[in-house]
Formats: sequence, structure tokens, C-alpha cells
Amino acid sequence: MRLRTRVTLFFSLTTLSASLALGVVTYAVARNYLLDQRTSSAQTQAFSNARTVRDEMRAPTGDVKDLIGRLRTEGNGFAILMLPDQEPLYSSIQIQDVDLPVELLASVSNNDNGIQRLDAKGEPYLAVGIKVAEFDAAYFEAFPLDNTERTLQAIATALGFGAAVTALLAGGLGWWTNRRLLRPLTRVAEAAGDIASGGLDTRMPSEADPDLDRLARSFNDMADAVQTRLEREARFASDVSHELRSPITALAAAVEVLDARRTDLPERTQQALDVVVTQVRRFDQMVMDLLELSRIDAGSTELHREEVQIEDLVSRIAHRYGFSDVPIEVSPKVTGTVRVDKLRFERVLANLLDNSRQHGGGPTRVLVEQRGRRGIALTVEDAGPGVARGERARIFERFARGSASRHRIGTGLGLALVAEHAQAHGGEAWVEDRPGGGARFIVTFGEVA
Repeated sequence: MRLRTRVTLFFSLTTLSASLALGVVTYAVARNYLLDQRTSSAQTQAFSNARTVRDEMRAPTGDVKDLIGRLRTEGNGFAILMLPDQEPLYSSIQIQDVDLPVELLASVSNNDNGIQRLDAKGEPYLAVGIKVAEFDAAYFEAFPLDNTERTLQAIATALGFGAAVTALLAGGLGWWTNRRLLRPLTRVAEAAGDIASGGLDTRMPSEADPDLDRLARSFNDMADAVQTRLEREARFASDVSHELRSPITALAAAVEVLDARRTDLPERTQQALDVVVTQVRRFDQMVMDLLELSRIDAGSTELHREEVQIEDLVSRIAHRYGFSDVPIEVSPKVTGTVRVDKLRFERVLANLLDNSRQHGGGPTRVLVEQRGRRGIALTVEDAGPGVARGERARIFERFARGSASRHRIGTGLGLALVAEHAQAHGGEAWVEDRPGGGARFIVTFGEVA
């Protein structure tokens, strides 16, 4: 779950637990209080009625049976008088089949008073038993508890509803608090994403809260340090590449002069010259690639899209770099005119063709297909050893080379430039297996006109 959801649930569950605990305690206290009050009032009234019965039994002309029927019992309550060697006297004929609890009967028979809960006719009652020792009689009176039960049920419902409402309010408060507290973190994440995508000048605004403002200032200081370091490194690479350009040019010119007169040199010197020529050309290409990468890193190269005939453009590039015999196929779904940066497209195709020649035995086909609604895909196939699955992402990094090409000549920057130019077009570059063996290097480009 997201952090915001977890914190909200924590707020809700904690508040619900506290509310339920408080509700249980409140209900227990209220229940004990109401039952104590009910017991006290029941005992008071029962003893009062028991004295009235005793006084009636003392009178010479007393009619206890008539008195029992006239006793003022509470609500649906009832009274029972048990005399020795006589049938019990009931205050109402409807309760003659009510069985009093055995414990209560035993307590009263032992010359002790008692009180106990019972159920009669499906209703709860509180029964009070009183021993009338003067006449060896037992007086019982039952008091209805339905009002007390309803009151307790209402209290329990109110407490449960209150706990639920409190939990919901706490959840809402937790959600609102999370949004407010996590908003700076969201801005940090967005700013970090902008920096990761190349916006090195992205900074966070100041915060009103001192703690959050400290976070914003720390992030901005970190971004300043990262930007300064990257710009320094990019400037260093650009300066080094630029400074190397002049001596490399002079060295290449001198080597070309020697190579033009190689027939005048001994055989061993010619072999050494071949090594020098190869390495100088490789060094010159590496410096050119580094200069191009440094311009890309510095953001000094812009994307200039223009409408081109894709088949003619691919053919001209292939012919220019010595691959005029490579089959070129353009899918019928691709419209003749596309919008691309011609220079970047040429660099991509030239690097792919050259990479195929150096490491894949030469390209076998160049294919242009439509990709999505407004994109195209450029594919260069070869019949070489292919690329190991674990190296397919790494070979597009700078100075990274696959295991099959470690002993071959190359700068390790060609595919990195391909990936950079593809990204500038809003596309990507990857490699996959070619049916029948070999590799397929695929690069996607931007919109179709």
C-alpha cells in the first residue's frame, strides 16, 4: 500500500481502537450504574410491599389474598407470597406458571433475603426475595428490566456509532494531514524526476514551515552541486576533446603522408605503419564521437526536423558510407515523407551500418517500418554472432563493448550515440535476435508527416 494509505489506515484503526476501548469502559460503567440504581429501587419497593403484607397478616380480619392482588407492583411486575402449608398467592393469574430460581428460593428458605435476575414470559426481570420470619412466609416481587435493557442497548448503539464516526473523521483528518505533509515530498519527487530527465536547473520553492524549508534548501544545494559537477565534467570532456582535435589532425595528416609512400619503407616498417594508421584513425574517430557527445550533454545541439523522402535518404546514406549493395526495404505502410533531423538520422544509420560491418560480418538488410500511429522504426540486420541477452542493454552505454567484439577495433561510442540521437527524437534503441541467426538493431524515431 502507498504511504498515504498506510498512515490513513493507522489513524483510523488507532482511533477506532481507542474509541471502542472507551466505549466498552463507558458502557460497563453505565450498565453497572443503571443496574445498581435499579437494584436499590427494587429492594426499597420490595421491602415496603413486604411490610404491607406483614401488617395485613397481623390484622385479625386481614385478607392477604385480596391484598396481593391489590399491591402496587411496578409496570409489568408481579408479586408472589408463599405461606406454610398453603398454595402460593399470586398478584396476577398470568404468572402462576412462572418458576422462581432455585438459588433465590434456597436463600429465602435459609432466613436470608436475596435478589436474582430471571426471565418470565420471555422478558427480563429482577426478582427480590424477602423472608417474613414472623409468619414463616416468603415474599417475592419481580421488577421488569425491559426499560433498563433498552436504555443499555441505546447507549451501546450510540457508543458504537460514535466510534465509527470518530474513526471516519480520524481517517479523513489523517488523509488531509498526509496530503499536506507529503506535498513537499511530492514536489521533491517531481523535481528529482525533472533533473533525471535532463532539467538540471530545476529547483524547489521555499516552504513556510522551517523543517520543510530545510528539506527544500538541502535538495536545492544537492541539485546545485550535481549540476556544477556534471557541467564541469562535460566541459572538461569537451575541452579535452577539442584540444586533442588539433594534434590528432596533424598526426593523421603526417601518417597519411607516410602511408602514401609506404612502398619506400621496409616491410617491418610498413607493418608498424599499418598499426599506427589504424590507431590514429580510431583515435580520430573517438575524439569526434566525444566531441559530439559533449555537445549533446551540454544541450548545444538542437533537433531540426524537416520533411525528407525516407527511402531516398536511406539509400544516399548507405551509398555514402560504402554500403550501396545492402538491400533496403521500406514498408508500404510508411508514407514517403517523414519528419526527422537528417544529420542525426544519418549518424544513427551510419553508426549502425559501421557497427554491423565491424562486429556482425556486415549488414544484410536495412528495413524501415511504421511504428505506432506517428512513428517509424529503422532496423539494421546482420548475420553475425548476435548479442548475448545479458549484454543487450549495456552495449548502448558509453565505452561499453560486447564480449564478441572486445578484440575488434572500435571506440565503444557508436551505439551510445545511436541511443542519444534516438532519445532526442522521442524514440529508443534496442537489439534483438534475428530469425535465422544474427542481430537486429532497431531504432524508433519521431512523428511521421
